Amino acid sequence: MFRAPRLAALSALLVGALALAGCTASETDDDRAADSVTTAPSASTEPVEMPAAPAGLEVYYDQDVAWEACGDDFECARVEVPLDYAVPDGERIELALKRLPAEDGDARIGSLLINPGGPGGSGVQLVEAADFLFSADVRERFDLVGFDPRGVNESDAVECVSDAELDEMRSTEYDVETPEGLAEFTASATELGEKCAAGTGPLLAHVDTESAARDLDILRDVVGDPQLYYFGYSYGTFLGAIYAETFPANVGRMVLDGAVDPALDSAALVMGQAVGFENAIRAYAEDCLAGDDCPLKGDVDDAVGQIQDLLATAEATPLPTGSDRELTGSLAASGIIMTLYDNEYWPLLTSALDAAMYDGDGSQLLFLADVSAEREEDGSYLTNSTEAFNAINCLDYPAEADLAQMQAQAAELAEASPTFGEMLAYGDITCDVWPYPSTAERTEVHAEGAAPILVIGTTGDPATPYEWSVSLAEQLADAVLVTYEGEGHTAYGRSNSCVTEAVDTYLIEGTLPEDGLTC
Repeated sequence: MFRAPRLAALSALLVGALALAGCTASETDDDRAADSVTTAPSASTEPVEMPAAPAGLEVYYDQDVAWEACGDDFECARVEVPLDYAVPDGERIELALKRLPAEDGDARIGSLLINPGGPGGSGVQLVEAADFLFSADVRERFDLVGFDPRGVNESDAVECVSDAELDEMRSTEYDVETPEGLAEFTASATELGEKCAAGTGPLLAHVDTESAARDLDILRDVVGDPQLYYFGYSYGTFLGAIYAETFPANVGRMVLDGAVDPALDSAALVMGQAVGFENAIRAYAEDCLAGDDCPLKGDVDDAVGQIQDLLATAEATPLPTGSDRELTGSLAASGIIMTLYDNEYWPLLTSALDAAMYDGDGSQLLFLADVSAEREEDGSYLTNSTEAFNAINCLDYPAEADLAQMQAQAAELAEASPTFGEMLAYGDITCDVWPYPSTAERTEVHAEGAAPILVIGTTGDPATPYEWSVSLAEQLADAVLVTYEGEGHTAYGRSNSCVTEAVDTYLIEGTLPEDGLTC
């Protein structure tokens, strides 16, 4: 999750986990994991009856789903849900599902529904990387089911602009500190909302997370599970928490990795991420300076200042890239931030900075920015994640676009994050002029009566700061927190065997790790 309307490419799609296998754990990790798992009560092995469908929604819960082969080892299906849950007998939309069947059918536990984050991330896309993300034990015992939430990718989706227009959006910068620049940004945001309304139709008003959580319960039912097995990364933790609050009795085993604090408003979210990414760029700089061939010089403050100078240079005079596209300041920031999601990407950042700072070549940073936005070399985009990101956020978070308030926040952001803070300011303008203003209320989530939930937080997580995982675990009536001491966004699938064993034991056996386990 990354709320940055002025840097539209920076939706949090768990890029690192999609591309990289989990890190190999050290002997110390293995020993610590073995010592830390507790004998918490296991989930019941008694048969559980399928919950009754909510009144008026029986036709959706009772629908027959046709699974068809779609590539090696996978099966695909489409499921109908109501466009508007207030009018269940009205217009319907379809959700896309893709599943990898359990490798051991005789030992199969159920279906593990997975969400990669965003908002706007594609679960259909995520499940294709199951071999990298999920352990062999989990793949053996669960059908892994990726789904695209309403408004996303292969489901009935938000449609706003052409690929060329999206390129322009991602590269354009506005000097919002001036009346003229602020007016231009507001006009551009207004035009975007109008194009999304025209291209998407009535669906644009119903891509909120509460509706997606209701969809998730229909998906639970149609895959045949009386209780939900769910794994959510990043924004997917917010979706999972809202589900648990809405359907506490239907929660089975739920893992929320890299948590969003559901009680935070948009201003608090932006501030948390500004601090998180500033800490991450400083951690990168320290690591770079300690190694060989680092393009940065001096101490950490000097090194981060050199990165800031590069961003200012790209903003004033975009760098050539060897193509017809130049590297603007916003694209440079997108490329840098993309690498901060996983410290395995730091060598890519080192190479890109060296090329940009010493050769005036912005091609590597542009490539990284395009990876973040899922842009292909031919100029097409793999998914609609950037468009869906704005549409979902603007329904989930009421805008706070008072000019004086935004100016004060901009000053606070610049102080908290000299590198990225200025770029994160004035973001609420996008949602303030959105065709459908938010009526949501951000409050704590308790999920009273839900089965125990496993929350994972990473101490150096820039996109969903560790404190948010701590807060969510404290809010939930029954939750256990596992802490991964490391850098990057989320933990499972990219950290160590301590995290893997804790999660796998919970998912497969129903046994929780010790609350407060540190990996």
